[in-house]
Amino acid sequence: MSVEVRDPELDRIREVLAGVEDPEIPQLSVVDLGIVREVRRGEDGTPVVRITPTYSGCPATALIEAEIRRALDAAGFAGARIETVLHPPWTTDWITETGRRKLREAGIAPPAPGERRGALFGRAPEVACPRCGSTDTERISEFGSTPCKALWRCRICREPFEYFKCL
Repeated sequence: MSVEVRDPELDRIREVLAGVEDPEIPQLSVVDLGIVREVRRGEDGTPVVRITPTYSGCPATALIEAEIRRALDAAGFAGARIETVLHPPWTTDWITETGRRKLREAGIAPPAPGERRGALFGRAPEVACPRCGSTDTERISEFGSTPCKALWRCRICREPFEYFKCL
């Protein structure tokens, strides 16, 4: 039986990261989105923050890393390393439950956990309106305000909304 040993410094770094906003969806942190994969100690004892961009061509990747660096430096963790990890690739399954709730509160429909498996086989997602909860919705455009979102409309409340695409 292994016992997890807590590291107060790494716990504090996690708290700092929970305050770093995603530049495209500022209601969510990089932790909520699952961009932060791991906070650990390197072999030399240095704190290491491992991040994965939402997709390799995401235009916000450099800004996200810069914001993480700024937050770590401001909190006294200037020696912490940031490593970008591309494998396995980020998936919407990594969005936390808190992140999914915050997306809905921001008027953005989150993908259902595990929905990407259906997308791999060409199944259209069942997208619930973040305003009224109805699944009687339709896609208006494959692209929304960012490449990771699509524009949808609810047939019940008639409101347009964005859907965070399943990846």
